[in-house]
Amino acid sequence: MKPTRRVGESYAAFAAKYGVDVSPGEISERFRVCFEAAPRLAFPGAPEETVTSLERDWWKNLVARVFEPWSPFARFDEFFDGLFSYFAEPRAWSLYPEVADTLAGLKQRGLNLSVISNFDSRLVQILDGLGVGSCFDHIFVSSRVGYAKPEAEIFHAALKRHEIRPEESLHVGDSEINDRLGARKAGLRAVLVDRRRLASANNEERISSLSSVFDLIQ
Repeated sequence: MKPTRRVGESYAAFAAKYGVDVSPGEISERFRVCFEAAPRLAFPGAPEETVTSLERDWWKNLVARVFEPWSPFARFDEFFDGLFSYFAEPRAWSLYPEVADTLAGLKQRGLNLSVISNFDSRLVQILDGLGVGSCFDHIFVSSRVGYAKPEAEIFHAALKRHEIRPEESLHVGDSEINDRLGARKAGLRAVLVDRRRLASANNEERISSLSSVFDLIQ
């Protein structure tokens, strides 16, 4: 899953509606820096009924830091409301071409599929809207699990839910640190999807397309 358009483009377009003129490139760089510096999107021990509010506050604080160079932002609250709602909509996201068919094929083989994500509760409705939500037995988001990748606890939560051992599972993701290394440290077999360059044909830890996962589960 990826944004339909670049994050900087969406942020800049929404900001323009509320009187702030910024370039997508500047915002993309600010977002990268601020996101990397932000605390993990996880709230250990938080009561379940407070998580939705905590998720929204987390994002609002992050976006406020992104726009600090352009403060004061007089209509920031209105801007953030629109931005947060937009990224909850399936139209803000898209799937890579092979994803839907691959997930359906894996499901047809009787495999248990789950998502482990450093995102928030909006992911459930997004995946449903993209037509793949039903492929997953469960969606583990860091904001509700209380731990975020690459921490082992979020992987172990998924293993416990499915009642399987680490060596019986395969984790596929696109982050070297959060997915491949995080999952391996938790004891799972891990594969990195690297779409930026052609993966080596004999490298079972790196693939260039999700559909290649069929070759790994024979």
